[in-house]
Amino acid sequence: MDRYALTFNAGSSSLKLGLFRLADGRGVRIGGGAMSFGDGENFSFQIHDRAETVRLSGASTRKSQVKAVVDHLLPDGAIPVFAGHRIVHGGPKFDQPVQLRKDVLASIEALAPFAPMHLPPALEIARAVWEIYPGLPQTASFDTAFHASQSSLASRFAIPRELHDAGVRRYGFHGLSYKYIAGALRRLDPDLASSRVICAHLGSGASLCGMVDGVSIDTSMGFSALDGVPMATRPGAIDAGAVIHLLRHDYRHADDLENFLYHKCGLLGVSGKSGDVKVLLEDCQPASREAVDLFCFRIAGEIGRLAVSIGGVDAIVFTAGIGQHQPEIRRGVARHLAWMGLSLSETANKANTMVVSARDSDVTAMVIGTDEEQVIADEAVSILAQAILRGSHDEERG
Repeated sequence: MDRYALTFNAGSSSLKLGLFRLADGRGVRIGGGAMSFGDGENFSFQIHDRAETVRLSGASTRKSQVKAVVDHLLPDGAIPVFAGHRIVHGGPKFDQPVQLRKDVLASIEALAPFAPMHLPPALEIARAVWEIYPGLPQTASFDTAFHASQSSLASRFAIPRELHDAGVRRYGFHGLSYKYIAGALRRLDPDLASSRVICAHLGSGASLCGMVDGVSIDTSMGFSALDGVPMATRPGAIDAGAVIHLLRHDYRHADDLENFLYHKCGLLGVSGKSGDVKVLLEDCQPASREAVDLFCFRIAGEIGRLAVSIGGVDAIVFTAGIGQHQPEIRRGVARHLAWMGLSLSETANKANTMVVSARDSDVTAMVIGTDEEQVIADEAVSILAQAILRGSHDEERG
């Protein structure tokens, strides 16, 4: 009988799910989709592989919403063997995937101040899954873990050492995406994978990572997912003095300032129209054009900074929704990096082929789709291998 596994990639207001069949000691993706959490009983679920939207109703709690979606995904009568979760922040403690147990869940919950908008929803999903499937083995894969390899020079702020030791430091995010790209590069081009690579994960959240031999050396995001390059609604790097100014004069409460920085800035703030790159590219207003230009300019600047960290650049990999599907953004970034010897093939770039650099380019530019859910499934299998082989469902519940 086929055995199935689920992955959950929770955001602050949405959830991506993956459905995997266990075969040959690994999880093989066979489905998945995304949903936005609604306030009422009616919500929709977008099924990725069929470009189908399913309208679901009668589910007013997180548990009932998750159950409705899982029931829709799983074959009739199937019960998952395990569930894996993406946890945005592992803090200074979690630098490897772990099996979720009561004590682990409590330790992750204690990290909520590091990521107050992302950790609580993810933990709520894990608890809901245990209510639906009591005793089901569950695992946590941390977005920050991939960057644990970084040196103190890359991870340290210029603040008193006791604050660094208390956890106020640069962590970096999108680690599951970067881990997937590092593995994909090893399969596609082992020589290139072992060289100096900068990966640009460009979606509504955006960051870059400098890797050598598939190991994270430096990344654009820091203590939080606000840092680095501008994003759909987040500002990216901003002078701490400007934040103090806002706190004194415009936003007197930290919660209000946090909401502003996460939801009112970035491409939306600059354009005054949208945080969606596709919308901005189609708009003729100067503010929309400036938002796009700023996005490309800052990405190119971050590539230059990361080139210092990794000692040069052999390849740049574009991934995630924007990086994979928006040729104009790649072209805009490359325009600022001609000094580096990067040039794109107009034909290949427009077609979103895997290699988009020109033949005479000194730097290879590639487009590779990412799959965070696959990494979650792979890490879960590695942790739960023995239990899976035994078909055991008697792990301690949380």
